[in-house]
Amino acid sequence: MRQILHLTAILLCSMLGGVPMKGQSLDSPVDYVNILMGTQSEFALSNGNTYPAIALPWGMNFWTPQTRKNGDGWQYAYTDNKLNGFKQTHQPSPWMNDYGQFSIFPMVGRMEFDQEKRASWYSHKAEVAKPYYYSVYLADHDVTAEITPTERAAIFRFTFPETENAYVLLDAFDRGSAVEILPEKNAVTGYTTRNSGGVPENFRNYFVIVFDKPFRQNHVVKDGKIARNGTKAEASHAGAFVGFSTQHGEKVVARVASSFISQEQAWQNLKEVAGRDFEAVKLEGRDAWNGVLGKIEVEGGNLDQKRTFYSTLYRSTLFPRKFYEMDAAGNIVHYSPYNGEVLPGYMYTDTGFWDTFRALFPLLNLVYPSVNREIQQGLVNAYKESGFLPEWASPGHRGIMIGSNSASVVADAYLKGLRGYDIEALYKAMLHGTENVHPNVSSTGRLGHEYYNKLGYVPCDVEINESAARTLEYAYADWTIYKLARALKRPQKEISLFAERCLNYRNLYSPEYKLMRGRNQDGSFQSPFNPTKWGDAFTEGNSWHYTWSVFHDPQGLIDLMGGNKAFTDMLDSVFVMPPVFDDSYYGGVIHEIREMQIMNMGQYAHGNQPIQHMIYLYNYAGEPWKAQYRVREVMDKLYRPAPDGYCGDEDNGQTSAWYVFSALGFYPVCPGSDEYVIGSPLFEKMTVRLENGNKVEINAFGNAPENRYISEMKVNGKVSSKNYLTHNDLMKGAKIDFVMSEKPDKSRGTKKVDFPYSFSNGKR
Repeated sequence: MRQILHLTAILLCSMLGGVPMKGQSLDSPVDYVNILMGTQSEFALSNGNTYPAIALPWGMNFWTPQTRKNGDGWQYAYTDNKLNGFKQTHQPSPWMNDYGQFSIFPMVGRMEFDQEKRASWYSHKAEVAKPYYYSVYLADHDVTAEITPTERAAIFRFTFPETENAYVLLDAFDRGSAVEILPEKNAVTGYTTRNSGGVPENFRNYFVIVFDKPFRQNHVVKDGKIARNGTKAEASHAGAFVGFSTQHGEKVVARVASSFISQEQAWQNLKEVAGRDFEAVKLEGRDAWNGVLGKIEVEGGNLDQKRTFYSTLYRSTLFPRKFYEMDAAGNIVHYSPYNGEVLPGYMYTDTGFWDTFRALFPLLNLVYPSVNREIQQGLVNAYKESGFLPEWASPGHRGIMIGSNSASVVADAYLKGLRGYDIEALYKAMLHGTENVHPNVSSTGRLGHEYYNKLGYVPCDVEINESAARTLEYAYADWTIYKLARALKRPQKEISLFAERCLNYRNLYSPEYKLMRGRNQDGSFQSPFNPTKWGDAFTEGNSWHYTWSVFHDPQGLIDLMGGNKAFTDMLDSVFVMPPVFDDSYYGGVIHEIREMQIMNMGQYAHGNQPIQHMIYLYNYAGEPWKAQYRVREVMDKLYRPAPDGYCGDEDNGQTSAWYVFSALGFYPVCPGSDEYVIGSPLFEKMTVRLENGNKVEINAFGNAPENRYISEMKVNGKVSSKNYLTHNDLMKGAKIDFVMSEKPDKSRGTKKVDFPYSFSNGKR
């Protein structure tokens, strides 16, 4: 029996990506993470659009194996058969592409700079991919490559065969780069400038690589031509080869670090790994991930559910990434991606608030508030350095997406108790954004604010695309400003202004269709109107998706639609309708459309963000059991811990955070409010360990795949019929007991007193 248990443990470890190190548990949270989840993606169809990020939580630098050519946003595709580099990456998504990247690659026999010629066949069967460790066998070179990261550095370990010509290539990428080989230090230094926008003119990522073995050969590369025995190269595309003589099984170790500040700071950042053992750094990385992932403990469920949960929690704690460094005196400093100066203080980047305001930032506020406190300090600096709050930063302002959802990110943090930063500056920034648009980046600030502030909506006939989506998101943002203005005791006139503006969503409601609809400057509705037309007045969606973007006032939307029954009928229709679409605005089927079409959930497009909260709206209209049913359907069918494990773009933790919250049994429909709306808990028991020392214990008695309905909920031992929990109650420490059933309880949570917050219901 003991031998059988031992064999089972070994098989489990193999499934999870490797044999455990001495002294480590077989069921630590990080062991369940599959960093390949979502990597089987292409331009035409996203199953996540992720890459395997070998990194520490919120680390400044990530590393990833590279299967595609330099500059390809899909830098690692699970279905590819060859690797050509191990890349330092800062890419938030393939659509944004990368910046400050360079790669390292070992080879034997002869030097090859060309990516196709140097590429090696590999197999996933000879690949170990964990957040804190990556290993792969490069068959064409007979080399095993290993990586373990820190926040700003990493250690590589290459196991070579017996050869006189073992090489390690440093590819500094094109569009301006430089290398210098320092044989007396066994080092290669240099910089790369390659980026995809959002950087000042003086942008550089400086790197340093120190080997543990003297160079037998050193050569540099200038625009594809190898200069033998050279030590310096500055070109459009620079690189360096260092060579060694190795015995069979000999390991060559390289310690790597980089800095956005200076070459000297890169050497400073190298101290994270200088003189340190590979295995020690690996174990430290493992501990760091277990510390972060272990804030939420799940019990029960099956192996795939646990793997999916911790894989999504891993993705939820990667972005936004740190963009700050520590100087020699221990001061926190950053290179500003907004003005190009080196300045004191925190900075975070690589996130789009259009996505992440919905669930990712509320997750930080609940479980990791100390991290978001630093992010808020970084937002203060971003405003002071650029005059605007970012809406999509990578690393500076980027011209993509819509809305002014930074208001939600700022307000939700403060209203949930975060302090220790200049909230007055952030409030001033929020106000500035309501009346201005960035002179060079129209997605930052509010495009169309002149119309919105005068008419109460952005017209669809004034050459401003996605006007209805902008109006709806501006109205919600105005509500978050109203809430923060009240908390900061701003003048009543100011509070009343935003209380009025947050109702602007009403201006787009079409009684004829019971849907949101674009509106012309003269007040007439956009015509012709096709509710299944993607784009045009909406953003990466159609009216069936955006009609529900009234996060702060579902009751107001219910009243417009004619009451609870009419409202829930419209919610039902989203799932009942076939997945028909009009793609004429785009001139073809974009991947978001295809992902909706193939999921067999009608018009419900979970692979994109605008509709992800919609299922929970049944709780506002007296039919919470429908939310419980649909939430489980999405968790069970649209997520799995596999390379095709997502149903669309993962998008910097948002789609993952949806799963994390939903598995817990509640979701932040309206960031800025104090409430989480009830769904259907996935596991038998979940424990959230809060930073304040308290814990939230969630029990789901009788939970099973067929038992997805809530028949009873107790909060700290008292029966509650409410369809929500409050942040304040959770932060005090709470015990939530659900009793699960195979049949829906259609009497629970049906009274208006049980419904969550709406601006129109008087709970202002």
